[in-house]
Amino acid sequence: MKQRQGTAEARIAFFTGGTAVRAVSQALVPYTSHAAHLITTFDSGGSTAALRHAFAMLAVGDLRNRLLALADRNIVPPCVLEACALRLPAQGDAAALRALLQSYAQAESPLWQGMPPAFATPLRTWLEAFVDAMPSNFEPHVAILGNLILAGGYLRNGRRIMPVLRALSEVLHVRGQVLPIVYESLHLAAELADGTVLVGQHKFCHLGQPVRRLFLTTCQPDSPEPVREAHPPLAPAAAATLAAADAICYPMGSFYTSVVANLLPQGVTRAIEHNPCPKFYIANTGFDAEQCGHSVAERVRVIVETLRRQWPDLPAARLLHTVLIDTAHGEYPCGIDAEGIAAQGVALCDMPLVDPAAPQRHDPELTARAIMQQAGMLTT
Repeated sequence: MKQRQGTAEARIAFFTGGTAVRAVSQALVPYTSHAAHLITTFDSGGSTAALRHAFAMLAVGDLRNRLLALADRNIVPPCVLEACALRLPAQGDAAALRALLQSYAQAESPLWQGMPPAFATPLRTWLEAFVDAMPSNFEPHVAILGNLILAGGYLRNGRRIMPVLRALSEVLHVRGQVLPIVYESLHLAAELADGTVLVGQHKFCHLGQPVRRLFLTTCQPDSPEPVREAHPPLAPAAAATLAAADAICYPMGSFYTSVVANLLPQGVTRAIEHNPCPKFYIANTGFDAEQCGHSVAERVRVIVETLRRQWPDLPAARLLHTVLIDTAHGEYPCGIDAEGIAAQGVALCDMPLVDPAAPQRHDPELTARAIMQQAGMLTT
């Protein structure tokens, strides 16, 4: 394939969440440093739950993960990335671990020794802000230092996430944009086929039955309160990114929690529909617990119907143009249903995407090249 002039400026917007796109995002960097990752902020499990409970804030773990993935390793010393990825132990006295966090916030901590001040100063400052605000009963087990650093910056900036994201992106020399899909603290909820309502993203790994309706709520997981649907606006930075995108990608990943969840805020549909750029979905290869028996065609239907909630007559072709699959090496245990995809007015493109030696995963380089080709930035 030949690269067109200006390819380095390609602006590709991804609706994403967890780790499925991490390797692909790194493989895209040689093609473009302007990819934008619109990230879900609704995680509710593990150490994230403790952080959100303490500060009633949005989840920052997936933001941190993608920032580290896109950090320029030619500039950022390994010790910086190691510090941001440092995880506290799962065992041990909680008070002792809180004391350890307090020691990390001190300038004389070994954590910062040998780290250039341009990196150490902002990271330690944000961690210090977190430690100063940390409740006396904060649950520190398995907490990730980078999440606490982001939380500290969030608190230091008047509970605003964008200033610390911009600052940390500069510190890490991030090659691209990492943006939250909304700014509010919300949780993901689902009404299942039997009428059961689940609240909390961490519960989605055990769905067991199809999702009838996905929505956002301010209700806390396991709260006795009635579960009320929230309608947050799309974050302005995310809206601007979608408006300027040269291509919009619904990538592989946990279907409901990483992809469809990003389509729920008010304003997402109009932002997608108004941009005439190519729009494509990369169907998962292998097993995904959230697919609930859905064929690829059924997943296309869920994406389109989620986006058409307020505009049921909006043609699917305004929201999604192409589905990418790899029947030569990929595995689609729930089926593809090419006729069902075509009936929705969406094209199907069968192309190399999957590692032949590992059919459960997309090959990062093949997928990156496919993305650039769909975006019209690479020609055969």
